[in-house]
Amino acid sequence: METVKKQETKQPMQGPEKPQKKVESISPWKEAYWQLRKNKLAIVGLCIVLFFILIAALAPFITTHTVSGMNAADRLTGPSSDYWFGTDYSGRDIFTRIVYGAQISLIVGFFAVTGAMFFGSLLGIVAGYYGRWVDMLISRVFDIMLAFPSILLAIAIVAMLGPSLQNALIAIAIINIPIFGRLVRSKVISIRQEEYILAAKAQGMKSSRILIHHVLPNSTAPIIVQATLGFGVAILEAAALGFLGLGAQAPTPEWGRMLSDSRQYIQSAPWTVLFPGLSIMLVVLGFNMIGDGLRDALDPKMKS
Repeated sequence: METVKKQETKQPMQGPEKPQKKVESISPWKEAYWQLRKNKLAIVGLCIVLFFILIAALAPFITTHTVSGMNAADRLTGPSSDYWFGTDYSGRDIFTRIVYGAQISLIVGFFAVTGAMFFGSLLGIVAGYYGRWVDMLISRVFDIMLAFPSILLAIAIVAMLGPSLQNALIAIAIINIPIFGRLVRSKVISIRQEEYILAAKAQGMKSSRILIHHVLPNSTAPIIVQATLGFGVAILEAAALGFLGLGAQAPTPEWGRMLSDSRQYIQSAPWTVLFPGLSIMLVVLGFNMIGDGLRDALDPKMKS
């Protein structure tokens, strides 16, 4: 009989197991923060916006003239050591009016965007979550408002309420509600089909609790991006209404109103329109840069 030799398989000696390194999970907001820091254009935009916020906060300390102080002897004086940005047709210091105008523009932008974001997000969440006739009704209202050019709709609202800075703020907030509403609605429609939403419904969680604790936190990224971009748009629209005489009234140092009052001196005294126009351009550019950077940082599709 043939003997079959069994070969014994020797297993290598295993030493002590090495402790595995714990992989630290990075939150989406922290990752977005690091992505934003790498975006140089967003940092430049942030510096521009912070600069205007700083001069607006320090307005009483960095200006040497009064906002409405007139000096007929120095009217239409060019930039000098006494008047850094020159004077307007009434002899008022343009630098002082630019600095105090920054306060008005930032305040208008903040409250207009905040109001539009609150009501637009609220309507968008309700339309996207409940659907059916609620969605149809709210969406049709949004469609009607978006059918009009935004500046024409703002002019119509201010014409009904009366020309003033407060009414211009209300009009800007109203015309931006559909933008936030449609954005949030589309986000909520995709979120409501997620498993954690279905699980919350299966557990008997109330709709209001689901909206507050699940839907709203997961919809904040596009809201933040749109709010940042909308800030610059609101300032531009306020300047447009002021230029048309429907926003801030004289002698309020609002940039659009300053452009309107000085447009007839664009050839003889170009500094009267140069500095207000440059201020509007820089602030809007700064917010657009920040908004683009936030979109690239918060949108997974935009990340490299």
